[in-house]
Amino acid sequence: MVTNGPFEPQFVEALRQMFEERILFNRVLGIRITAFDPQRARARIAMREDLIGHFLHRRLHGGVISATLDAMGGLAVMLAIGARHLQEPVEARLARFSKLGTIDLRVDYLRPATGPHFDASAETIRLGSRVASTRMDMHDAEGRLVATGAAAYIVS
Repeated sequence: MVTNGPFEPQFVEALRQMFEERILFNRVLGIRITAFDPQRARARIAMREDLIGHFLHRRLHGGVISATLDAMGGLAVMLAIGARHLQEPVEARLARFSKLGTIDLRVDYLRPATGPHFDASAETIRLGSRVASTRMDMHDAEGRLVATGAAAYIVS
């Protein structure tokens, strides 16, 4: 179930298309946004054969985990920026994302990631004028925490 938070449908659809389709690596990973909440971004990825890192144990590849957490941190920042500038037209808010980029990323792998799908979430801890800080996590289908992350993003 997708929730939209304070955002209008045009913003939600444009951000969904940008994040899930136009950012090609997110499309490769199969990330699907489940909540457009400026307090906590949420998404899900389904386990697929091409995402397996350990073929005997059928574990999700660590690079997939890292990339998903990084993408989620970026999404959290986009949502925080979008919420901060709600008075601006949709196009102006979306244009603010053009300089967004990861400048630091840390991932802690806590347990093997197995199962049919994984839920990832992220929150923006601080949104400054130049840098944003985030925390991210990923859970398996049974709700067990499999990885956490922290990142910083350039925003201007």
